[in-house]
Amino acid sequence: MRILLRLAGFGLTYKRYLVLALVSLGSANILALTIPLVIGASVDYVLREGQKETLIWLALLLFSLAVLRGIFSYGQQFFAEALSHRAAYNLRNQLLQKLQGLSFSFYDKRKTGDLMSLVTYDVESTRMFISFGLTRFFQLIIIILGVIPLLLITHWQLGLVAIVAIPFTLYSSARVGKKLRVVWNSVQRKMAELTTVLQENLTGMRVVKSLGAEKFQKEIFHEHSVSVSEETFKAHRLRLQNSAYLTFIYISVTGIILLLGGRWVINGELSPGQLTQFLLFLGLMVMPVRMLGMAVNTFSRAMSSGQRIFDVIDFRSPVMDKRGARKLEKAKGMIDFEGVTFGYQSMSPALQKIDFHIEAGQKVAILGAAGSGKTTIVNLIPRFYDPTDGCVRIDGMDLKDLTLTSIRENVGMVFQDTFLFQTTLLKNIAYGANGASRDEILSAAKAAQLDEFIRGLPNGYETSVGERGVTLSGGQQQRLSIARTILLNPPILIMDDSTASVDVETESLIRKALQAVMEQRTTFIIAHRVTSVKEADIILVLEEGEIVEQGTHKELIQREGFYKKIYELQILPHEQMLLDGRKLGR
Repeated sequence: MRILLRLAGFGLTYKRYLVLALVSLGSANILALTIPLVIGASVDYVLREGQKETLIWLALLLFSLAVLRGIFSYGQQFFAEALSHRAAYNLRNQLLQKLQGLSFSFYDKRKTGDLMSLVTYDVESTRMFISFGLTRFFQLIIIILGVIPLLLITHWQLGLVAIVAIPFTLYSSARVGKKLRVVWNSVQRKMAELTTVLQENLTGMRVVKSLGAEKFQKEIFHEHSVSVSEETFKAHRLRLQNSAYLTFIYISVTGIILLLGGRWVINGELSPGQLTQFLLFLGLMVMPVRMLGMAVNTFSRAMSSGQRIFDVIDFRSPVMDKRGARKLEKAKGMIDFEGVTFGYQSMSPALQKIDFHIEAGQKVAILGAAGSGKTTIVNLIPRFYDPTDGCVRIDGMDLKDLTLTSIRENVGMVFQDTFLFQTTLLKNIAYGANGASRDEILSAAKAAQLDEFIRGLPNGYETSVGERGVTLSGGQQQRLSIARTILLNPPILIMDDSTASVDVETESLIRKALQAVMEQRTTFIIAHRVTSVKEADIILVLEEGEIVEQGTHKELIQREGFYKKIYELQILPHEQMLLDGRKLGR
């Protein structure tokens, strides 16, 4: 119930639409209660007086009441839909805002398809609850509170017969509602799995086709699709069984009332108009009672969806701004790691007791085998994660004392896996740099050696990039990412293998362009090749999450350590090949 009240709170935000919907609902139902009174009185009047002319006026009165009821019913549905769509809009935006504020550790455990299902399918379930469930709930209350007194006033003995059936309907609906919530929980979980399979299938289509795995993916999707269908059918079967049971109760009660009421009419204890009026009042209870089954289904579905939604909204991110956090203005770029230990979830530590000091403007190279902790170190600088132990400082200030937004405004990253949006090249370069002029964008593209390529395209900078940048080569994507970072002009720059997948000529051009960009800027370069780090001011050599060597190229090459081994494996064979080539040339 607490979940439903929280969901209803999103509807209360738009009080004007809620009031209009309830006023329309109340008016429509008051008119509905008036119609049986008019018909009952009309039957007795016509039978008693026998005047045909009166029938015309009674028919016109009923027609007028029906028109007014139709207008108010339309208003009730219109305002309920307007209310629900606005509430869903608000909820969807709040969800997205929350998701954007969560740390990477949250996304390490959640699937993209699951979150997509949450923002679409689950939010739609809550919208249906606000639109249909809430209004039908109020309608049920109005009808029952209005009809029961009128039934008792019309004929109290028949009224008691009708009222006896109400506990049975409520018990049945409560019992089925409990079962439905379990089933809808399963439906939503399986729908999230289906969305994940679809999302992976579509985003990985090139891999699927290259491996000829279409049939395999189709079978996986079919398996999940059947599972969703079976669970959904189970939910609807429960709802239909409950509706059939409620209908059976109503018809049984109607039969008993016809039997008893008919005898009392024959005996003169009840007029034909009163019996007609009573049956019409009883009929008014049918629709709400039958809709009770649908309402229970909607409520159960909303509770399942609401639970999933509020699990995210209430999730407390381990990385967030603390109260009183300061804004980091333009940073100088001094970085300190002081006894930093970090581990992903329950895994063994990815970093252990990391200590180093970087002066502003220095170029830092991080070298090590895969899984040694290179990327983990740079992920701690923009505070994507918080250390398990120790602290990271920028310009002497603990990152936890600074706002997340201001930290990340001072740190630019060129990711190994560049993400491009399905829009123009111009907008992709300018992404994140609000207010950047066209000249500034073009200047950044030139610095990243991308301008000549773009100008050679038919539409130039207005060329649309395919989804995830599929129309660009890996080297072009990385250069665009570099241009994006250059445009942001951060005092701290992180390059994660930014030239690892480009050809030698392109790498040379990028390195020349970046030399000027890295001037007076603290730069971290992650590389697997010694050629990428020789000019660094400081080289950090990592092995199994620990810094095993630290110093300049000249210092490290003189030691019998890990760095020298890599140098001998990568550089010496290359130099020997060049020497042999020169000898052959002679």
